[in-house]
Amino acid sequence: MIDDKLRTAARATLTEYLKAKRLRKTPERYAILDKVCEMNKHFDIEALYAAIEGDGYHVSRSTIYNTMELLTDCGIVRRHQFGAQPAQYERVSATVNHLHLICQQCGKIKEVKDPELVSFMNSRRYSAFHDSYFCLYVYGICAACTRRNRREAGK
Repeated sequence: MIDDKLRTAARATLTEYLKAKRLRKTPERYAILDKVCEMNKHFDIEALYAAIEGDGYHVSRSTIYNTMELLTDCGIVRRHQFGAQPAQYERVSATVNHLHLICQQCGKIKEVKDPELVSFMNSRRYSAFHDSYFCLYVYGICAACTRRNRREAGK
């Protein structure tokens, strides 16, 4: 279920961006945007493609790739590259800074909010640079993989 406020705001942002860049307002771009607004966790292009196809709406992968570039450029989504995995995307939500804990064994990604780190980063000032957000990638082994590794080592 799409949050109507989120969808309305995202559509307005995209419309303004397309207008400013003199790009076409195609139904495919808005269909992709609507599906992105439904995504509640990180996703890649293949997952987005499958979700759109699952709704019975056909859009080429190249259209999805190109639209995701537009959505990234206009600030609706952020693109992440977690290790060797395909690029992952997430909706931008009210400038919430967070950490990404990435398991190097299974590839699971967990978002963690750390108020102390946010406070520290907000107190930092960089000369000739005004930051807008931050994200941090922390690589390691998740608890489930650690348990599995211990079980397998005990065999």
